[in-house]
Amino acid sequence: MTTPEPPPAAQPSEPARKEQVFRSRMGIAGGVFLLALTLFFGADSIIRGEGSTPWVSLATLLFLVPLIVAFTIRPAVYADDRRLRIRNPFRSITLPWASIADIRASYSSEVFGQDGTKYQLWAIPVSLRQRKRAARRAATASQDDPLGRTSATADVTDTESRIAPADQTVADLRELAERLGRRPEAQGEPLIRWAYEIIAPAVVGLVLLVILLALR
Repeated sequence: MTTPEPPPAAQPSEPARKEQVFRSRMGIAGGVFLLALTLFFGADSIIRGEGSTPWVSLATLLFLVPLIVAFTIRPAVYADDRRLRIRNPFRSITLPWASIADIRASYSSEVFGQDGTKYQLWAIPVSLRQRKRAARRAATASQDDPLGRTSATADVTDTESRIAPADQTVADLRELAERLGRRPEAQGEPLIRWAYEIIAPAVVGLVLLVILLALR
């Protein structure tokens, strides 16, 4: 009598990729500075202002603060195994990898859907200055070694520095789209949601500001 062999142990599944976040540090820094400046002058007008000035200042803050947040602090791009999530000033776009046809960086970073729809990546701004600087570094490196040979001890970061940061990020996202787009969990249709938490207070502030200025 033979003893049945135990079933083979299940192979551990591939661990899920940690979500990557791409944001503009300069944009965030500029947004924080503008917010601090706007709140300082707004609060000063509210406290020291006379007549309708405090109300005008309050309406101005209600209008400007959401816009500053929308264009500087809010933009972000999130990438995981299933999808690319884009958070732009007034919209959030969720794109499963299979719904992406291409990702490019020309004068701005852009994602193209399979239906031809274009979505901009506000969180990955293109700097022509950085691109020219990277091109000069690449040209200098090719002049140093016309045959394109690389020393075994060459620093990897030196090679990466010959590519502008935005172009490198777009290339990484394009590689993810090509590699992950065939997975079953990466299928689906694009989803778009308007950022009403930004739009609503800005519209209310603008309406109040127009009314208050008209009544002065």
